[in-house]
Amino acid sequence: MHTGTQHADLATAELETALRGGPFHVALRAAINARGLPLQRVQHHLSRYGVRVGVTSLSYWQQGARRPQRPESLRAVRALEEILQLPDESLIRLLAEAEERSGPERPTGRSYRSLVEASGVLERLLTELESPLDGGLHTLGHHERVRIGARRELLGRESHHIVRAHKDGVDRYVAIHHGDPGCAPERTTVRALENCRTGRVRWHRDTGVLVAELLFDTRLRAGETFLFRYAFEDGTAGASSEYVRGFGFAGGQYALQVHFAENALPVRCHRFTQHSAAAPRSGRQELPLSGRHRSVHLVEPRVRSGIVGIGWDWE
Repeated sequence: MHTGTQHADLATAELETALRGGPFHVALRAAINARGLPLQRVQHHLSRYGVRVGVTSLSYWQQGARRPQRPESLRAVRALEEILQLPDESLIRLLAEAEERSGPERPTGRSYRSLVEASGVLERLLTELESPLDGGLHTLGHHERVRIGARRELLGRESHHIVRAHKDGVDRYVAIHHGDPGCAPERTTVRALENCRTGRVRWHRDTGVLVAELLFDTRLRAGETFLFRYAFEDGTAGASSEYVRGFGFAGGQYALQVHFAENALPVRCHRFTQHSAAAPRSGRQELPLSGRHRSVHLVEPRVRSGIVGIGWDWE
């Protein structure tokens, strides 16, 4: 007579145990089971959060055959915590622990955990600014110039952006700056250089993430293009050894140029890519440093979702 109640109690107990000790896929499976939701319903709930994930992917995630890694997948995991009525960060924490335990050896630079934390902070800051992830704009071209100072620190960066609206009424762009570890985002200056002005600015001290609204003096109609320039002046952290750019969406050309101070030149430079923050780095390629111009660059004719960057060695 009490079989249903006993099953529910057992499912809840299994979920509590799994959330405490993991691993991620067991906790996800237990949460879905405890809520009695078929995967098609989970997918439907995710779509209401603006997140697209296939039933096959959800199935793989709860079997442990694959782990969420892409930016869109990390957004899905955060949405799942709400849909499945789980404590904040419970699944994300298990996911980060699983990635840090797994090989290959973590790449140098930011840890996966720090990137996951920054991802969560970024989502909250964008929510504060009532900004969707793509803001109604597709990037056609993005030229970014990064300056490294005499103390080997990230002095700042300037962006020349060309975008196309894919819906009517877009009148702003939200720029994201992720300073080096130890930076002080509250001391970072946002400068609107051409065809825009600075709106609201939000930051998070521990992760070094800063977001800034750049307001256009026009409302774009779907299909219209727009060109604007802006910059972040930083210089608040210690020695920098790489610059990384993440792309949530494919498309558009990206060019990155890193310029070094005269008395602080690296001995080697290279480019790299990552499928996601959790994936190992690949596509490493040595890049020549122009002695005359003290700079190094890369060009991606058409970006793919994931991460691309330039790293350098000081000695």
